[in-house]
Amino acid sequence: MRVKLMPNFDHVRAELMRPEQIRDALAKRSVAYIPIGATEFHQEHLPIGLDTLNAQGLTCMTASRTGGVVLPPLYVGTGGGHKSYPWTIMMESSKEIRAILENTLKRLEEFEIELAVIFSGHFAPEQLDLIDSITKDWNSSGNKMKTIALGINMEIKDSISPDHAGIFETTVLSYFHPECIDISALPDIQEFPVEDFDEDVFGLQRHDPEHILWGIFGPDPRNYDPELAEALVTKLSHAIEQAVLKELN
Repeated sequence: MRVKLMPNFDHVRAELMRPEQIRDALAKRSVAYIPIGATEFHQEHLPIGLDTLNAQGLTCMTASRTGGVVLPPLYVGTGGGHKSYPWTIMMESSKEIRAILENTLKRLEEFEIELAVIFSGHFAPEQLDLIDSITKDWNSSGNKMKTIALGINMEIKDSISPDHAGIFETTVLSYFHPECIDISALPDIQEFPVEDFDEDVFGLQRHDPEHILWGIFGPDPRNYDPELAEALVTKLSHAIEQAVLKELN
């Protein structure tokens, strides 16, 4: 299979932009995206930075189409059921992440940004509650800049449902970083099929290290189709865009 190169979004990545370029971009649409994810185990076929890579990819895609800039992504997260898995590094509480995000918002306010968008690729309830709390506190404190919190698990009609290391997350990443995916690192699906085809794909049995799909919560990623990636990320990006335009109007 031909390896597709990641779309080039360098022109909206703030860490790669000179101040003049940032000013020009914000003059056209005054939106700053803050992608956040986690450092978390996603089985052997996916990188540990997947949540953040997907958040960065989707926000860059949206900014590239509709304007704004994307701040350097944050590889810190909290919550979820994989804290003790290999190479997962989670914050024990939201204190550290809150401090980073709140100070970032304060600086963006000083830069006279109109809207800040915190977008999380890690959608553990603890993390989603955290960014919701931060934006609600900010918006109720009389600040001029608006903020919204969004997650990759946003409801999309006629689309693949969000999961952990399953078809959804694998498909999204395959659009932005196909070179980081290695399905062959999982047991061969013909030789090692999932024996119980009626099992709950989000069931606790997936925490059993002896399970063929250990640590994967969602449909078997060995069946993922990279040809579906563009349609999926486009729908997600449009959903982000709609949420942004709603706040700007």
